[in-house]
This record gives sequence, C-alpha cells and structure tokens, in this order.
Amino acid sequence: MSTMIQRYTARERSNHWVVAIAFILAGLSGLALFHPAFFFLTNLFGGGPWTRILHPFIGVAMFLFFMVMAVRFWSHNRFTPADRQWRKRIKDVLCNRDQGLPELGKYNAGQKILFWVMVVSIPLLLISGIVVWQPWFAPFFSVGLLRVAVVVHALAAWILILGIVVHIYAAIWVKGTVRAMTRGTVSAAWAKQHHRAWYREMTGK
Repeated sequence: MSTMIQRYTARERSNHWVVAIAFILAGLSGLALFHPAFFFLTNLFGGGPWTRILHPFIGVAMFLFFMVMAVRFWSHNRFTPADRQWRKRIKDVLCNRDQGLPELGKYNAGQKILFWVMVVSIPLLLISGIVVWQPWFAPFFSVGLLRVAVVVHALAAWILILGIVVHIYAAIWVKGTVRAMTRGTVSAAWAKQHHRAWYREMTGK
C-alpha cells in the first residue's frame, strides 16, 4: 500500500468546501440576476425576490471564509524561480513529460495564479457588490458609480468563474488530486511526482 502524506487538515478542508459551496450558490444566484436567460435559476432560491435578497449575503459569507483560507495559504503561494521555469515548460506539463521539470513546493504556478486571481477578484466582488446593494447602500452612491460597480462586479465574477472551471478541470485531470480535498491525504508517489520540493519538506527525503 502506498505511503500517504497529509496535505490538508480537516479544518482546511472544511474551510475550502464552505467557500466552494458559497461560490456555487453566489454564482447561480448571480447568473439568475445577470440575464433573463438565466432567470429560471431563481427557482433554486425561492423566486426572484429571495434570490435578490440572498445573493449579497452569500457573497459576504464567501468573502469572509475565503479571507480565512487566504491567510492560511498565503505563504505557500509566493512565486519562486522554479515557478517561472515551470511556466516556460507548460507544454511539457500538459503532455505529461515530467522529466527535468523543476522541483515545486506545495503549489505549482497555475495554482498560485488562481490563488492571486481570487485574492483580487473576491474583494472586488465584495466592494462593487456593496455599492449596488439595494436598498441598503446603493442610494448613497451616484448613478455613474453604480454603473461602474455593475461592470466591475460582472467582469470580476466572470473571471472568477473561468478560473474556478479551470481549477476543477485540473483537479480531475491530475489523478489523485481530488483526494487531497476529500480525505486530506495524497500518496507519496503523487507528491514526489507533482510537488517534489514539498515532498522533500514533508518526508525529509
């Protein structure tokens, strides 16, 4: 049986899944409010009025739990020279040509890029969302600022959605990755292949 290495604690996994669920709910309710073609999604939230009421509160919850997660993982997501070498050889990575790739820490450059996309986009969603939040805050802002906030909110949301779609695809594509966020462990072989520097740190080998 392959040796297992702990990648995430129960608390870290719980934090991740709360953010993930809040993201799905915020995304579905946001799409329902974004365009009439998606209005049918309001049925998931009890109708149009309830969707409008719940969406901003779900967004605030997502922001708060993500900030906790960001603090936990901040130090692991700083870019290193190895990340730059990894990006230059992205074709080899996509073709599973692992020979000669740089030794990576806990996260690769792609995962780090997503992390920083989230660090930027989620606060933007919160700030722009507060500006357009009816009836509590929107009356305090000018029509021009409201229009800018709506555009910023939509762009940040679409960028985040695309990033998460790639994140989910990559997690499924790299066999053994999903286990890390469901059981908290990965095999030593997985760690050695994909994150060798982190593997050495965890095992001392």
